[in-house]
Amino acid sequence: MKKFGENNRINVIGDTLKKARKNKGYNKTELCHKLELLGINFERNEIYRIENYKKSVKDFELIAFCIVLDIDFNELKKLLEY
Repeated sequence: MKKFGENNRINVIGDTLKKARKNKGYNKTELCHKLELLGINFERNEIYRIENYKKSVKDFELIAFCIVLDIDFNELKKLLEY
């Protein structure tokens, strides 16, 4: 699996996802239910793995996270600029 950046992480959204989820007051299970309404099926442990940089995130999943958690997609682009 390819890794990104100096930290050799599998995704770039881990910390942002965790902070946004907590700011919304969602636990991992609640986030899974919100994503399910958009047709994205996640298990609780998959959210954990993303937040801890152990699972990659597909583009459509990233967009769903942005929608559910009110994350500005343009802010995510800044994570790629290092």
